Amino acid sequence: MTDVAIVKEGWLHKRGEYIKTWRPRYFLLKTDGTFIGYKERPQHVEALETPLNNFSVAQCQLMKTERPKPNTFIIRCLQWTTVIERTFHVETPEEREEWTKAIEAVADSLQKEEEEMMDSSPDPMDMEMYLTKPRLKVTMHDFEYLKLLGKGTFGKVILVKEKATGRYYAMKILKKEVIVAKDEVAHTLTENRVLQNSKHPFLTGLKYSFQTHDRLCFVMEYANGGELFFHLSRDRVFSEERARFYGAEIVSALDYLHAERNVVYRDLKLENLMLDKDGHIQITDFGLCKEGITDGATMKTFCGTPEYLAPEVLEDNDYGRAVDWWGLGVVMYEMMCGRLPFYNQDHEKLFELILMEDIRFPRTLGPEGRSLLSGLLKKDPKQR
Repeated sequence: MTDVAIVKEGWLHKRGEYIKTWRPRYFLLKTDGTFIGYKERPQHVEALETPLNNFSVAQCQLMKTERPKPNTFIIRCLQWTTVIERTFHVETPEEREEWTKAIEAVADSLQKEEEEMMDSSPDPMDMEMYLTKPRLKVTMHDFEYLKLLGKGTFGKVILVKEKATGRYYAMKILKKEVIVAKDEVAHTLTENRVLQNSKHPFLTGLKYSFQTHDRLCFVMEYANGGELFFHLSRDRVFSEERARFYGAEIVSALDYLHAERNVVYRDLKLENLMLDKDGHIQITDFGLCKEGITDGATMKTFCGTPEYLAPEVLEDNDYGRAVDWWGLGVVMYEMMCGRLPFYNQDHEKLFELILMEDIRFPRTLGPEGRSLLSGLLKKDPKQR
């Protein structure tokens, strides 16, 4: 691999993911696909500090739009099997053209590199599919469709039963036109190598992925021990021993994603935790962005589950692994205290609590529990 160089740099306005205001950020686009943003222009490119925004333009789709502001462009890509979008705007159409051309050029060259690598060596995923599944061709007709589990802007998740085996799965169906630039269809499914190759006892595995003419389908294991949310609402609180057991399994899975896969999960919340038939944790990836597409009139539209958001995500300084430890803190607080650490029906007030308010504990919580939750729910991600 050649040395990584900066292809383009400059000021962009980035729209907040959660609080929809525009913030100036100095972005660097590099040959390896990283696209990183800073509050100030970095002085020393050789020794860059940790960026506020950090994502990859590999296999992304670019869209230009004049809403909510003129000269806006959107980068959309699949992270795991969840569609994520980032919105930027610049002052002139020429500037926008320069940025989108540069991003497309980097994405294209990465694609060529990957295709060359795939041509030169047998794809381990193909090998694996060939070895483990004599029936290679899976289609929509191989399943019975039982129940809608979730619905979002880009697709839906359905509980299905495989006709041949009688096994239950969750099928995530995404609209193809939303995710894939027309000529990239075959390639999008490689994005799931993260999921397909993730072999960890506490992570939901991807059993099959296939496509129809207008849909991408991901068939994932479905843990039949029920949602942790259901068990907690029935018992109100878990003992510290039980919370410790679940917490340890979640830590094991997150650590695997961070260290082995270099993936930040970003969506840890009670609803995404299921139990398998033996009572072990399964972190699911059934997430769908439930964001409504809004125009510029309401800048404060909201996407996601606000109660679980880390302070740095609210301030749009997202993307460190520490957001997952915050998510774990919120989930474990719910398990041990029977409520959320910060709650207000008014989102503005809730954000204020998350950013400013000290955490409080019920009198019944022991010193070990307090120490753990205080450490996970530190406002500053560097201290978490």
